[in-house]
Amino acid sequence: MNKNEGIVLVSTADWDNPYWTNKQHVAVQLAARGHRILYVESQGLRAPTATGKDLRRIATRLKRGLLPPRQVRPNLWVWSPLVIPLHGRPGIRRINRYLLQAGVAFWCWNKRIAPEILWTYSPLTTQLYDADRYSLLVYHAVDDVKVQPGVPTEAVARGEDELSRQADLIFATAPHLYETHKQLNPETHYFSNVADFEHFNKALSDDTQVPQDIVAIPSPRLGFVGAISSYKLDFPMLRELADAHPQWSFVFVGEIGEGDPLTDSSLLRNAKNIHFLGGRPYASLPGYLKAMDVALLPNVLNDYTRSMFPMKFFEYLAAGRPVVATTLPALQAYHGVARFADGAEAFAAAIERVLSGDCAPLSDRLAAAKEQTYEIRTDKMMALVSAALTKKRA
Repeated sequence: MNKNEGIVLVSTADWDNPYWTNKQHVAVQLAARGHRILYVESQGLRAPTATGKDLRRIATRLKRGLLPPRQVRPNLWVWSPLVIPLHGRPGIRRINRYLLQAGVAFWCWNKRIAPEILWTYSPLTTQLYDADRYSLLVYHAVDDVKVQPGVPTEAVARGEDELSRQADLIFATAPHLYETHKQLNPETHYFSNVADFEHFNKALSDDTQVPQDIVAIPSPRLGFVGAISSYKLDFPMLRELADAHPQWSFVFVGEIGEGDPLTDSSLLRNAKNIHFLGGRPYASLPGYLKAMDVALLPNVLNDYTRSMFPMKFFEYLAAGRPVVATTLPALQAYHGVARFADGAEAFAAAIERVLSGDCAPLSDRLAAAKEQTYEIRTDKMMALVSAALTKKRA
């Protein structure tokens, strides 16, 4: 396909979130290939709460929404749209549709982006944008958004059903998502989540410094990096593990309540061996992982996590860390490079085995991560995009 073709990328994440997801990484990959990208930040699928986190986010959006898109990379502009985050109401969706379509049209003209492709992560895309204006509609399904806390479940479910049927291509990141969308659209393709291998592999470099705040925590350190939300992590199991093993230090690097400001972390707060370090810059994450003896994925099993492929799995492997994880359906092919367990007792036994040295060889962990990079996955996805565009133009 022509590298000058523009792409409007409808994200569900703000660009400056310290824990990048598919949205930011894919945008960078597409821009690096020569496509001019308008990255549309989160349109607020979740209704805001009265928490300080949401109020600060609203203030930031109001400020940025009055400014033109900012260029963050060559060929890549980030736009912060002003919308009303009450998408469960049809009248509000109509207003937001007008605001978003007018804004995209104006800023694409202003930045000389000729949008051929609408690449979206939002299940409400066909409700908020006119997909017929583009040569190709790509839905990158990375989460089961309708079961996330605070979203208008019925509106999202109906919107995603419509989007799935209309999309020219669907890329699904977890087996459950693939099976769900494949029933509605034969052009559904499975591409698991991947990792920024070169970045996280810095954890194995002698030149990478370990931050002092984690150095001060006694080892062995069992670590988690990412959003700390109760609908993702098994808080009761973690507290049981901490109480039963006071010699272990549980270290969490990330914002509490990211994606769910109503998360109640009080169950974990008064445990002496549980340490919350807060959010940290993306550039510093390899240093934190370098200090961890075991990397954890202590997820609760629910409707959301059954459709989730955690990006941090390959990030942990790229950093050379041994991994202990809940038996998430999406990770079942990787029993050779990580340990999986359910429940506090089995999870503790898996951790003890890893701490004793009974884990997959470092070479195997790195080999698994090297096969799952953004460069490789983007090449494969763009081959399908190019073929779909050629077919449409024939």
